[in-house]
Amino acid sequence: MTETPLGDGLILRPGRPSDLDQITALLTERGDAADALDHRLVVEDPDVGWDACAVVVDGDRVVSTATLLDEVVRVGSVRLGAGQVELVATDRAYEGRGLVRALMAWAHERSAARGQVVQVMIGIPYFYRVFGYEYAIDIPPALTVRGTGDGASQGAGSPTGGSVLRPAVPADIPAMIALQEAAQSRFDVAMPHPAPRWRWLLAHDSSTLWVLERSGTVVACARVTPPDDGEVLLAEATAADEAAAADLLRAASAAHAGVRVVHRSGTVTGTTWQRHLQPEPHTQANQYYVRIPDPATLLNHLRPVLWQRLTAAGLEREQIVISTFGKHYRLPVLENGLGEVVTGRAMQSPGSAGGIGVAPDYLPALLFGPLGTEGLARLRPDVYARDKELFHALFPPLSADILSYYLPY
Repeated sequence: MTETPLGDGLILRPGRPSDLDQITALLTERGDAADALDHRLVVEDPDVGWDACAVVVDGDRVVSTATLLDEVVRVGSVRLGAGQVELVATDRAYEGRGLVRALMAWAHERSAARGQVVQVMIGIPYFYRVFGYEYAIDIPPALTVRGTGDGASQGAGSPTGGSVLRPAVPADIPAMIALQEAAQSRFDVAMPHPAPRWRWLLAHDSSTLWVLERSGTVVACARVTPPDDGEVLLAEATAADEAAAADLLRAASAAHAGVRVVHRSGTVTGTTWQRHLQPEPHTQANQYYVRIPDPATLLNHLRPVLWQRLTAAGLEREQIVISTFGKHYRLPVLENGLGEVVTGRAMQSPGSAGGIGVAPDYLPALLFGPLGTEGLARLRPDVYARDKELFHALFPPLSADILSYYLPY
């Protein structure tokens, strides 16, 4: 990226090592010191570096910054290149001048140049919708562990069977990756931690990685937040078996006055811990943002998944038509798969062409979310399909597990 003038003497350009102190001060002032450390871990990582960061400068003064992280989102058997924008901050004196908008445009251009077809992030409610992001993927709840008196929950004492809970070290990374891969394999949509982030998570302050070791083998792991009034949060917890899951919860409960856990439904930890969790009413939606820059490109990548769903349902059609009303997308059904997407003009009545209509702001939820065609159609008049059998099969409710740099709690 070259330097881009923004007017009034402001320049958007790549970050440089000489900017580090100013970026540290800016992130600390607008966020906290942990953000500054996390930024340094990114830009000084040998596999990432300063190309991931951009700044806006006024002369020699850094007044705004953002960082783009490389991700992979798996949908079924398809792996999609993705980007995640993080560590966004602007000097208070320069707010309201479009600097975040310019940095988001930089991030999206860089993401596209790296072959990424979606962006995923957590962020300020509503704010990022103005940059093309829409809420799509549910964030699982964090539930309180309640005492049960059966030796597997609060106050239960040390792990059993010779298990040892300890802070993770770099040599544990392969084992933690394997445990997370096993946990995420049951989800329709998954975003794992990329390799560099495991190094950052070992070094940053916002959470700590812990592992449970049995007979010299790592059998469970979790991210644990610093105590808040004695209570900690166990997130991204995974275990090789039920005994390891029980020991992990037992050790955490013995060490802290209170424990909350992020419930990963259907995983070993989720199933083992279910009876120890306090049910809580669902009072507030909490979702990840997803941005789809080009639906045709994304649909082309998803053709193997759509073909698998079509054939699994035993359906035969000549084509699949998806209209976002301003444009429509046709996928011809061939003998052994779906043909490349053909993009067409506005289509206001996709039902007459045997297609599905989906408002563009609900396309991320249709392709990645938990409601599917049927659920979205109950909420939105501008999501509908006459051929319900076809589109309920093509776009079913999807389970998802997203591992992001920051915990959304």
